Amino acid sequence: MHNSLWDTSNISYTGCAAQLFFFLFFIVAEFSLLTVMCYDRYMSICKPLHYGTLLGSRACAHMAAAAWASAFLNALMLIANTFSLPLCHGNALGQFFSEIPQILKLSCSKSYLRELGLLAVSGCLGLSFFVFIVFSYVQIFRAVLRIPSEQGWHKAFSTCLPHLAVVSLFLSTGIFSNLKPCSMSFPSLDLALSVLYSVVPPALNPLIYSLRNQELKAAVWRLMTGCFQKH
Repeated sequence: MHNSLWDTSNISYTGCAAQLFFFLFFIVAEFSLLTVMCYDRYMSICKPLHYGTLLGSRACAHMAAAAWASAFLNALMLIANTFSLPLCHGNALGQFFSEIPQILKLSCSKSYLRELGLLAVSGCLGLSFFVFIVFSYVQIFRAVLRIPSEQGWHKAFSTCLPHLAVVSLFLSTGIFSNLKPCSMSFPSLDLALSVLYSVVPPALNPLIYSLRNQELKAAVWRLMTGCFQKH
């Protein structure tokens, strides 16, 4: 945002490290919290009688703390290793923000293999989240198909589909951006994919976190009708 407002493309070494740390921290926290939300939907639809006992305030606090802690440790580990690598291929990043693949392109050290190993560990963590989400939604859809009433179907799908849409967008663009072959690597494509997985899912968070809240919808409706009446 600072670079855009001041029409500059420069960033300090420390600023680049800080930017990458917060990017990794929030992107992993986002995925972790989406996984926690999937578990919440699984419990509410598949095991509604146990929902109150298994997902009390203490359990929710523990899951949120685990999500933030895993994101912090993962970001710290990757940052410490990335910025310990010597950079000798210039200082121009082919991206609008600091990103690990772009920084590794500037490295001339064979120790970048260690970084790839750490990225593989992070990938395994993300894969475990992905498998859990897929398994949960398989169980959710099996439970929904057994609901006899159309109203029950509508309620279940309206709860799950916004979350599923954000997860699908987040994973598909993130995976394709980082695992696509080098022959498909173009600056404009890399930029568009990075925006899709780093900007769009967080921007859609109000949809899946808040817009099903009846009090919030009532407040928005009062605000809108008040504006129309004034005009």
